[in-house]
Amino acid sequence: MSAIKPTLAIGSDHAGFELKSTLLKYLLEKGFSVNDCGAFGPERVDYPDVAKVLAQAVASHRFDFGILICGSGQGVNISANKVKGIRSALVWSPEIAALSRAHNNANVLALPGRYLDAEQGILCVEAFLSTAFEGGRHAERIGKIED
Repeated sequence: MSAIKPTLAIGSDHAGFELKSTLLKYLLEKGFSVNDCGAFGPERVDYPDVAKVLAQAVASHRFDFGILICGSGQGVNISANKVKGIRSALVWSPEIAALSRAHNNANVLALPGRYLDAEQGILCVEAFLSTAFEGGRHAERIGKIED
């Protein structure tokens, strides 16, 4: 990771709350500036609401990257990708996290809270945040997505 740490927003629904809490603590201990967009407890929360708030904050450049967690990761991923300027990637391994940044210039990481333990989640976040976009032929493809 570069010397200047990116600013982050993190959010989850109730199914992702435990992993979100672990990742939030980890990121703060590592010195990141992180905004918690909810959920703020294990009570039921609708994932589209949290995903929309976070995605709009990232798309408006208030934060460099976002991390979203729900049970499968699918709901927050689909919801975030409805916001113009967001490229959310559903990730379940560090390799996929790195590729989502290198090839897709993903700006939101979507994680499946029911299928990753804390260690796996941390490894995915580390890979996502430490990988740069490669540009080149991938930039042309990103342009097509944004059109």
